[in-house]
Amino acid sequence: MSPVFPMLTVLTMFYYICLRRRARTATRGEMMNSHRTIESNSRTSPLNAEVVQYAKEVVDFSSHYGSENSMSYTMWNLAGVPNVFPSSGDFTQTAVFRTYGTWWDQCPSASLPFKRTPPNFQSQDYVELSFEQQVYPTAVHVLETYHPGAVIRILACSANPYSPIPPAEVRWEILWSERPTKVNASQARQFKPCIKQINFPTNLIRLEVNSSLLDYYTELDAVVLHGTKDKPVLSLKTSLIDMNDLEDDGYEEKDGCGMDSLNKKFSSTALREGPNNGYFDKLPYELIQLILNHLTLPDLCRLAQTCKLLNQHCCDPLQYIHLNLQPYWAKLSDTSLQFLQPRCTLVQWLNLSWTGNRGFISVAGFSRFLKVCGSELVRLELSCSHFLNETCLEIISEMCPNLQDLNLSSCDKLPPQAFNHIAKLCSLRRLVLYRTKVEVRIIIFCIYMLLLL
Repeated sequence: MSPVFPMLTVLTMFYYICLRRRARTATRGEMMNSHRTIESNSRTSPLNAEVVQYAKEVVDFSSHYGSENSMSYTMWNLAGVPNVFPSSGDFTQTAVFRTYGTWWDQCPSASLPFKRTPPNFQSQDYVELSFEQQVYPTAVHVLETYHPGAVIRILACSANPYSPIPPAEVRWEILWSERPTKVNASQARQFKPCIKQINFPTNLIRLEVNSSLLDYYTELDAVVLHGTKDKPVLSLKTSLIDMNDLEDDGYEEKDGCGMDSLNKKFSSTALREGPNNGYFDKLPYELIQLILNHLTLPDLCRLAQTCKLLNQHCCDPLQYIHLNLQPYWAKLSDTSLQFLQPRCTLVQWLNLSWTGNRGFISVAGFSRFLKVCGSELVRLELSCSHFLNETCLEIISEMCPNLQDLNLSSCDKLPPQAFNHIAKLCSLRRLVLYRTKVEVRIIIFCIYMLLLL
């Protein structure tokens, strides 16, 4: 055997070992690079740190089909994990609002709608849900088990309902909104709207519904909140301008639901001197008033800043005979009422439903407003106005002698003795006390006093 062959065998084995070692090194490097990529993605992508949670508690709501002492068809069924989903059908373990369709508005006892209601505000009911952890929302899923399609708005609140310290500022932001649409199928579905990103964490979500297009009651089983602990980086898609935000149909435009405009633009600041108004000055006063009567309240605020002539028309108390402030519940405050007060001396219909909660309106602010603007009131809507107490009802009975229509539905924080003041309203014809703590003896006493008067 030639000595060359052992040398070739050794070199071959050495070369083979080098190749194996190089292959192992390359594989280890690729694995390390892959591990670094996954670790980097977990740091930058909010999806890997996503928190998924069901509602912990039902904080507030406007109505439900069930009774207060029952769990059947009540809003409290929205708390916790689903009871029915993915099954479809009519189940008592779901949350059901009080009405559906249009029959409710067609009843002889139904009240007439308010003028100047913005076309984009079509909410009929709401429910507010709290969650365990504050997160930056990435998704909100609503589990609908029967006749879906009622949800038209989803909002998030900056206030933490479990914080012992009251917030300095309460801010509401719309995550998603849409006009009422008809859903043909009545089967269960997981409603997953595409929500927008907000710049504050939240654990308080509000659903607003409109059931006018439904053929039967809608039934909700649970609400799931997806979110991240850390503020997500806005993607290129979400940072682009949404053309829908530039339309007047937006809910919280840059004027803050229209109420910042009331607070700032409706102040008594003097307008600068400018040129004459051309042929507009030649129009009859009544004709200009009629034209302005078609504008919404925020539009009146904006128009009041154009010239002295239109400022005079926009501040005329005749423009505020019917005043609907419910669409601006998220921003209406004592300051708003203070600016509106000089212009509402002739108001006859006033809607303050859903307003003033979480300290936005105080008892003192409400009392000051009614002392100036309550003498001509014929109709007063105060549904779900939780700032009300016994003093407020006493002020209503004293300052609103012509009141004929009073709605106190879902004012469940009023004590029973507060309703004694209703007997002083001798002109009252319609009284709504749904979901209140009124007692039977007080109702009998009020009826007796009204008969004596």
